[in-house]
Amino acid sequence: MKWYFKIITLIVLIGGIVSCKKDDMKYSDADVSAVENLYAPADGKAVKLLSSSSAALYFEWESALVADGGAAQYEVVFDKVDGDFSKPLYSVTSDNNGNSNGANISHKILNQVAARAGIEPGTSGDVSWSVYSIRGMRRVLSKVKKVLTIKSLEGFADIPDELFITGEGTENGTAIAQALPFKLVGNGEYEIFTKLEAGKKYTFTDRKSADGRIFYSEDQTKLKESETGSNTATKTAVYRIRIDFNVATITYTEIKSMGVYFSPSGAVVLDLPYQGKGIWSATGVINFKQETWGRDQRYKFQMETIKAGKAETVQLGTQKGTDVPPNGTDPTYFFVRILPNLSQWDDKWKFVDAVDGHPTKISMILQGDKDYTHAVVPN
Repeated sequence: MKWYFKIITLIVLIGGIVSCKKDDMKYSDADVSAVENLYAPADGKAVKLLSSSSAALYFEWESALVADGGAAQYEVVFDKVDGDFSKPLYSVTSDNNGNSNGANISHKILNQVAARAGIEPGTSGDVSWSVYSIRGMRRVLSKVKKVLTIKSLEGFADIPDELFITGEGTENGTAIAQALPFKLVGNGEYEIFTKLEAGKKYTFTDRKSADGRIFYSEDQTKLKESETGSNTATKTAVYRIRIDFNVATITYTEIKSMGVYFSPSGAVVLDLPYQGKGIWSATGVINFKQETWGRDQRYKFQMETIKAGKAETVQLGTQKGTDVPPNGTDPTYFFVRILPNLSQWDDKWKFVDAVDGHPTKISMILQGDKDYTHAVVPN
Protein backbone atom coordinates (compact mmCIF):
# COMPACT_ATOMS: atom_id res chain seq x y z
CA MET A 1 0.00 0.00 0.00
CA LYS A 2 2.95 2.35 0.50
CA TRP A 3 3.48 2.65 -3.26
CA TYR A 4 -0.19 3.62 -3.65
CA PHE A 5 0.10 6.52 -1.20
CA LYS A 6 3.35 7.69 -2.84
CA ILE A 7 1.64 7.88 -6.25
CA ILE A 8 -1.35 9.78 -4.82
CA THR A 9 0.97 12.26 -3.06
CA LEU A 10 2.96 12.81 -6.27
CA ILE A 11 -0.23 13.47 -8.27
CA VAL A 12 -1.44 16.02 -5.70
CA LEU A 13 1.97 17.75 -5.69
CA ILE A 14 2.09 17.99 -9.51
CA GLY A 15 -1.47 19.28 -9.54
CA GLY A 16 -0.53 22.00 -7.04
CA ILE A 17 2.45 23.10 -9.13
CA VAL A 18 0.33 23.27 -12.30
CA SER A 19 -2.36 25.19 -10.43
CA CYS A 20 0.23 27.68 -9.15
CA LYS A 21 1.57 28.18 -12.65
CA LYS A 22 -1.93 28.80 -14.00
CA ASP A 23 -2.61 31.29 -11.21
CA ASP A 24 0.66 33.08 -11.97
CA MET A 25 -0.26 33.33 -15.64
CA LYS A 26 -3.61 34.87 -14.75
CA TYR A 27 -2.03 37.53 -12.50
CA SER A 28 -2.13 41.12 -13.67
CA ASP A 29 -1.47 44.47 -12.00
CA ALA A 30 -4.52 46.29 -10.71
CA ASP A 31 -5.75 49.28 -12.71
CA VAL A 32 -4.57 52.64 -11.44
CA SER A 33 -6.13 56.03 -12.20
CA ALA A 34 -4.36 59.12 -13.47
CA VAL A 35 -3.63 61.89 -10.98
CA GLU A 36 -6.41 64.44 -11.43
CA ASN A 37 -4.99 67.44 -9.54
CA LEU A 38 -1.51 68.91 -9.17
CA TYR A 39 -1.47 70.99 -6.01
CA ALA A 40 2.01 72.50 -5.72
CA PRO A 41 3.91 74.35 -6.94
CA ALA A 42 1.23 76.58 -8.47
CA ASP A 43 1.03 76.90 -12.24
CA GLY A 44 3.51 79.52 -13.44
CA LYS A 45 5.42 79.68 -10.16
CA ALA A 46 8.90 81.19 -10.46
CA VAL A 47 11.76 79.75 -8.41
CA LYS A 48 15.25 81.18 -8.10
CA LEU A 49 17.64 78.30 -7.55
CA LEU A 50 20.14 78.36 -4.68
CA SER A 51 23.42 76.44 -4.49
CA SER A 52 22.83 75.24 -0.91
CA SER A 53 22.63 71.45 -0.68
CA SER A 54 19.50 71.78 1.48
CA ALA A 55 17.60 74.08 -0.93
CA ALA A 56 14.55 72.28 -2.37
CA LEU A 57 11.08 72.84 -3.83
CA TYR A 58 8.10 70.74 -2.70
CA PHE A 59 5.81 69.14 -5.29
CA GLU A 60 2.41 67.74 -4.25
CA TRP A 61 -0.56 66.16 -6.03
CA GLU A 62 -3.83 64.33 -5.40
CA SER A 63 -3.59 60.61 -4.71
CA ALA A 64 -4.52 58.20 -7.48
CA LEU A 65 -7.04 55.36 -7.09
CA VAL A 66 -6.15 51.67 -7.43
CA ALA A 67 -8.78 49.07 -8.39
CA ASP A 68 -7.82 46.58 -5.68
CA GLY A 69 -7.78 49.23 -2.95
CA GLY A 70 -4.01 49.23 -2.65
CA ALA A 71 -1.66 52.19 -2.91
CA ALA A 72 -0.11 53.70 -6.00
CA GLN A 73 3.44 54.89 -6.45
CA TYR A 74 4.44 58.11 -8.18
CA GLU A 75 7.06 59.73 -10.36
CA VAL A 76 7.42 63.43 -11.16
CA VAL A 77 8.41 64.10 -14.77
CA PHE A 78 9.71 67.26 -16.43
CA ASP A 79 9.66 68.28 -20.07
CA LYS A 80 9.90 71.32 -22.28
CA VAL A 81 6.75 73.43 -22.30
CA ASP A 82 5.69 72.02 -25.69
CA GLY A 83 6.71 68.45 -24.80
CA ASP A 84 4.37 65.49 -24.20
CA PHE A 85 6.51 63.68 -21.57
CA SER A 86 7.07 60.71 -23.89
CA LYS A 87 10.79 61.42 -23.53
CA PRO A 88 10.98 63.52 -20.35
CA LEU A 89 13.96 65.72 -19.57
CA TYR A 90 14.17 64.30 -16.06
CA SER A 91 12.15 62.07 -13.74
CA VAL A 92 12.16 61.94 -9.93
CA THR A 93 10.65 59.21 -7.74
CA SER A 94 8.38 60.68 -5.07
CA ASP A 95 9.28 60.71 -1.40
CA ASN A 96 9.15 57.56 0.73
CA ASN A 97 10.56 55.43 -2.11
CA GLY A 98 7.76 56.45 -4.46
CA ASN A 99 4.87 55.85 -2.05
CA SER A 100 4.20 59.48 -1.16
CA ASN A 101 2.01 61.85 -3.16
CA GLY A 102 4.69 64.51 -2.73
CA ALA A 103 8.35 65.00 -3.60
CA ASN A 104 10.94 67.33 -2.13
CA ILE A 105 13.12 68.03 -5.18
CA SER A 106 16.48 69.71 -4.64
CA HIS A 107 17.45 72.91 -6.43
CA LYS A 108 20.48 71.10 -7.83
CA ILE A 109 18.21 68.61 -9.60
CA LEU A 110 16.06 71.47 -10.88
CA ASN A 111 19.22 73.08 -12.22
CA GLN A 112 19.88 69.93 -14.25
CA VAL A 113 16.29 70.06 -15.51
CA ALA A 114 16.84 73.68 -16.58
CA ALA A 115 20.06 72.79 -18.39
CA ARG A 116 18.38 69.94 -20.29
CA ALA A 117 15.60 72.32 -21.27
CA GLY A 118 18.18 74.64 -22.82
CA ILE A 119 18.02 77.33 -20.14
CA GLU A 120 21.41 79.05 -20.00
CA PRO A 121 23.23 79.31 -16.62
CA GLY A 122 22.09 82.36 -14.66
CA THR A 123 19.00 82.95 -16.84
CA SER A 124 15.29 82.15 -16.52
CA GLY A 125 13.14 79.80 -18.57
CA ASP A 126 10.03 77.65 -18.42
CA VAL A 127 9.59 73.88 -18.06
CA SER A 128 6.46 71.81 -17.58
CA TRP A 129 5.88 69.07 -15.05
CA SER A 130 3.37 66.31 -14.44
CA VAL A 131 3.06 63.04 -12.50
CA TYR A 132 2.87 59.36 -13.37
CA SER A 133 0.80 57.12 -11.11
CA ILE A 134 2.21 53.59 -11.04
CA ARG A 135 1.02 50.16 -9.95
CA GLY A 136 3.39 47.35 -10.82
CA MET A 137 3.98 47.57 -14.56
CA ARG A 138 1.08 49.95 -15.15
CA ARG A 139 2.01 53.62 -15.60
CA VAL A 140 -0.58 56.34 -16.19
CA LEU A 141 0.35 59.96 -16.94
CA SER A 142 -1.80 62.71 -15.49
CA LYS A 143 -3.74 64.74 -18.04
CA VAL A 144 -2.79 67.84 -16.06
CA LYS A 145 0.53 69.59 -16.47
CA LYS A 146 1.84 72.80 -14.97
CA VAL A 147 4.53 75.30 -15.87
CA LEU A 148 7.49 76.12 -13.63
CA THR A 149 9.73 79.12 -14.29
CA ILE A 150 13.30 78.38 -13.22
CA LYS A 151 16.04 80.95 -12.63
CA SER A 152 19.00 78.61 -13.03
CA LEU A 153 22.26 78.60 -11.14
CA GLU A 154 25.29 80.22 -12.68
CA GLY A 155 27.18 76.96 -12.23
CA PHE A 156 27.73 73.86 -14.33
CA ALA A 157 24.89 71.46 -15.04
CA ASP A 158 27.34 68.67 -15.90
CA ILE A 159 29.50 68.47 -12.79
CA PRO A 160 32.63 66.28 -13.06
CA ASP A 161 32.94 63.17 -10.89
CA GLU A 162 36.65 63.85 -10.31
CA LEU A 163 38.97 66.82 -10.55
CA PHE A 164 42.75 67.18 -10.94
CA ILE A 165 45.33 69.94 -11.27
CA THR A 166 48.14 69.76 -13.83
CA GLY A 167 50.62 71.99 -15.65
CA GLU A 168 54.09 73.50 -15.37
CA GLY A 169 52.98 75.66 -12.45
CA THR A 170 52.03 72.63 -10.32
CA GLU A 171 54.05 70.31 -8.10
CA ASN A 172 53.89 67.38 -10.55
CA GLY A 173 54.46 69.29 -13.79
CA THR A 174 52.82 68.78 -17.17
CA ALA A 175 52.58 64.97 -17.26
CA ILE A 176 48.81 64.40 -17.21
CA ALA A 177 49.23 60.94 -15.65
CA GLN A 178 50.83 62.66 -12.64
CA ALA A 179 48.04 65.21 -12.15
CA LEU A 180 47.25 65.80 -8.47
CA PRO A 181 43.72 64.95 -7.28
CA PHE A 182 41.27 67.31 -5.63
CA LYS A 183 39.17 66.09 -2.72
CA LEU A 184 35.38 66.00 -3.10
CA VAL A 185 34.13 67.89 -0.03
CA GLY A 186 30.48 68.41 -0.98
CA ASN A 187 28.02 67.96 -3.81
CA GLY A 188 29.91 69.50 -6.73
CA GLU A 189 32.51 71.05 -4.39
CA TYR A 190 36.23 70.26 -4.51
CA GLU A 191 39.38 71.43 -2.74
CA ILE A 192 43.11 70.84 -2.85
CA PHE A 193 46.12 71.91 -0.78
CA THR A 194 49.07 72.42 -3.10
CA LYS A 195 51.94 74.69 -4.11
CA LEU A 196 51.83 76.85 -7.24
CA GLU A 197 54.74 78.53 -9.03
CA ALA A 198 54.31 82.17 -10.03
CA GLY A 199 54.14 82.95 -13.74
CA LYS A 200 53.70 79.34 -14.81
CA LYS A 201 50.49 77.95 -16.32
CA TYR A 202 48.26 75.25 -14.91
CA THR A 203 44.74 73.92 -15.51
CA PHE A 204 42.04 71.87 -13.85
CA THR A 205 40.76 68.75 -15.58
CA ASP A 206 38.21 66.01 -14.91
CA ARG A 207 40.46 63.10 -15.93
CA LYS A 208 44.07 62.05 -16.26
CA SER A 209 44.02 61.96 -20.04
CA ALA A 210 44.44 64.30 -22.97
CA ASP A 211 40.70 64.28 -23.75
CA GLY A 212 39.62 65.58 -20.33
CA ARG A 213 37.52 68.71 -19.90
CA ILE A 214 39.59 71.82 -19.07
CA PHE A 215 38.55 74.40 -16.48
CA TYR A 216 40.21 77.71 -15.68
CA SER A 217 39.62 81.19 -14.24
CA GLU A 218 40.62 84.50 -15.75
CA ASP A 219 40.09 86.48 -12.54
CA GLN A 220 40.65 83.78 -9.86
CA THR A 221 36.98 84.11 -8.98
CA LYS A 222 34.75 82.79 -11.77
CA LEU A 223 35.32 79.30 -13.18
CA LYS A 224 35.01 78.68 -16.92
CA GLU A 225 35.41 75.75 -19.29
CA SER A 226 37.52 75.85 -22.45
CA GLU A 227 39.81 73.55 -24.41
CA THR A 228 42.49 76.26 -24.47
CA GLY A 229 42.04 78.08 -21.14
CA SER A 230 44.69 78.17 -18.41
CA ASN A 231 45.50 79.73 -15.04
CA THR A 232 48.63 81.53 -13.85
CA ALA A 233 49.57 82.15 -10.20
CA THR A 234 50.81 85.64 -9.35
CA LYS A 235 52.75 84.43 -6.31
CA THR A 236 54.69 81.28 -5.51
CA ALA A 237 52.98 79.89 -2.42
CA VAL A 238 51.05 77.01 -0.88
CA TYR A 239 47.33 77.40 -1.50
CA ARG A 240 44.04 75.92 -0.47
CA ILE A 241 42.03 75.99 -3.71
CA ARG A 242 38.26 75.50 -3.48
CA ILE A 243 36.06 75.04 -6.55
CA ASP A 244 32.25 74.98 -6.48
CA PHE A 245 30.82 73.80 -9.79
CA ASN A 246 27.28 74.55 -8.59
CA VAL A 247 27.93 78.28 -8.84
CA ALA A 248 31.09 78.19 -11.03
CA THR A 249 33.30 79.86 -8.43
CA ILE A 250 36.91 79.39 -7.33
CA THR A 251 38.66 80.72 -4.23
CA TYR A 252 42.35 80.77 -3.35
CA THR A 253 43.57 80.89 0.25
CA GLU A 254 47.31 81.23 0.81
CA ILE A 255 48.65 79.00 3.59
CA LYS A 256 51.34 81.02 5.36
CA SER A 257 52.12 78.48 8.08
CA MET A 258 50.99 75.25 9.73
CA GLY A 259 51.76 74.26 13.31
CA VAL A 260 50.93 72.09 16.29
CA TYR A 261 48.59 73.97 18.63
CA PHE A 262 49.12 72.86 22.26
CA SER A 263 45.87 73.53 24.11
CA PRO A 264 47.37 73.94 27.63
CA SER A 265 49.60 76.72 26.28
CA GLY A 266 46.98 78.18 23.95
CA ALA A 267 49.64 78.58 21.27
CA VAL A 268 51.53 76.90 18.43
CA VAL A 269 54.52 75.05 19.90
CA LEU A 270 55.93 73.39 16.77
CA ASP A 271 55.99 74.79 13.23
CA LEU A 272 55.43 72.29 10.43
CA PRO A 273 57.15 73.35 7.17
CA TYR A 274 55.47 72.38 3.91
CA GLN A 275 57.04 69.25 2.41
CA GLY A 276 55.01 69.03 -0.78
CA LYS A 277 51.84 67.43 -2.17
CA GLY A 278 49.64 68.41 0.76
CA ILE A 279 52.02 67.34 3.56
CA TRP A 280 53.46 69.46 6.38
CA SER A 281 55.94 67.80 8.72
CA ALA A 282 58.63 68.40 11.37
CA THR A 283 60.39 66.69 14.26
CA GLY A 284 60.45 68.45 17.62
CA VAL A 285 60.12 68.06 21.38
CA ILE A 286 56.80 68.79 23.11
CA ASN A 287 56.67 68.92 26.88
CA PHE A 288 53.30 68.25 28.47
CA LYS A 289 52.02 70.75 31.03
CA GLN A 290 51.99 69.70 34.68
CA GLU A 291 48.63 70.21 36.38
CA THR A 292 47.46 69.23 39.86
CA TRP A 293 45.63 66.27 38.35
CA GLY A 294 48.47 65.14 36.04
CA ARG A 295 50.20 65.94 32.72
CA ASP A 296 48.08 67.78 30.16
CA GLN A 297 48.68 66.47 26.61
CA ARG A 298 45.83 67.97 24.55
CA TYR A 299 46.58 69.34 21.08
CA LYS A 300 45.24 70.20 17.62
CA PHE A 301 46.62 72.19 14.66
CA GLN A 302 46.51 75.77 13.51
CA MET A 303 47.32 77.45 10.21
CA GLU A 304 47.75 81.10 9.34
CA THR A 305 46.22 82.06 6.02
CA ILE A 306 45.50 84.97 3.71
CA LYS A 307 42.13 84.96 1.98
CA ALA A 308 41.00 87.80 -0.28
CA GLY A 309 43.87 89.90 1.07
CA LYS A 310 42.88 89.40 4.72
CA ALA A 311 44.82 87.42 7.34
CA GLU A 312 42.84 84.60 8.91
CA THR A 313 43.66 81.97 11.53
CA VAL A 314 42.14 78.52 11.01
CA GLN A 315 42.25 75.48 13.30
CA LEU A 316 42.14 71.81 12.40
CA GLY A 317 40.83 69.26 14.86
CA THR A 318 39.38 65.83 15.42
CA GLN A 319 36.37 64.39 13.62
CA LYS A 320 35.40 62.22 16.58
CA GLY A 321 35.29 64.56 19.59
CA THR A 322 37.63 62.31 21.53
CA ASP A 323 39.08 63.08 24.97
CA VAL A 324 41.45 60.12 25.31
CA PRO A 325 44.82 59.22 23.76
CA PRO A 326 44.79 56.81 20.80
CA ASN A 327 44.19 53.21 21.81
CA GLY A 328 45.28 50.59 19.31
CA THR A 329 45.65 51.14 15.58
CA ASP A 330 42.30 52.72 14.62
CA PRO A 331 43.29 55.17 11.84
CA THR A 332 40.10 57.20 12.20
CA TYR A 333 41.35 58.56 15.53
CA PHE A 334 43.79 60.75 13.59
CA PHE A 335 41.34 61.96 10.93
CA VAL A 336 41.23 65.74 10.56
CA ARG A 337 38.58 68.31 9.79
CA ILE A 338 38.85 72.06 9.31
CA LEU A 339 37.05 73.66 12.22
CA PRO A 340 34.43 76.40 11.83
CA ASN A 341 35.59 78.32 14.90
CA LEU A 342 38.70 79.03 16.97
CA SER A 343 38.89 77.68 20.51
CA GLN A 344 41.47 76.54 23.03
CA TRP A 345 39.96 73.24 24.11
CA ASP A 346 37.38 72.05 21.59
CA ASP A 347 37.94 69.29 18.99
CA LYS A 348 41.40 68.31 20.25
CA TRP A 349 43.35 65.05 20.47
CA LYS A 350 45.64 63.72 23.21
CA PHE A 351 49.26 62.73 22.66
CA VAL A 352 50.43 59.33 23.84
CA ASP A 353 52.71 59.46 26.91
CA ALA A 354 55.79 58.60 24.80
CA VAL A 355 55.64 62.07 23.19
CA ASP A 356 56.28 63.92 26.47
CA GLY A 357 59.79 65.41 26.34
CA HIS A 358 60.98 63.19 23.48
CA PRO A 359 61.75 64.00 19.82
CA THR A 360 58.59 63.29 17.83
CA LYS A 361 57.81 63.53 14.14
CA ILE A 362 54.43 65.14 13.53
CA SER A 363 52.85 65.34 10.07
CA MET A 364 49.69 66.93 8.70
CA ILE A 365 48.43 65.17 5.56
CA LEU A 366 45.79 66.93 3.47
CA GLN A 367 45.66 65.01 0.19
CA GLY A 368 42.78 64.64 -2.23
CA ASP A 369 42.84 60.87 -2.67
CA LYS A 370 42.54 59.95 1.01
CA ASP A 371 40.95 61.06 4.26
CA TYR A 372 42.52 64.17 5.77
CA THR A 373 44.68 62.89 8.62
CA HIS A 374 47.82 63.40 10.68
CA ALA A 375 50.59 61.26 12.14
CA VAL A 376 52.45 61.38 15.46
CA VAL A 377 55.58 59.20 15.64
CA PRO A 378 57.76 59.40 18.79
CA ASN A 379 61.43 58.60 18.11
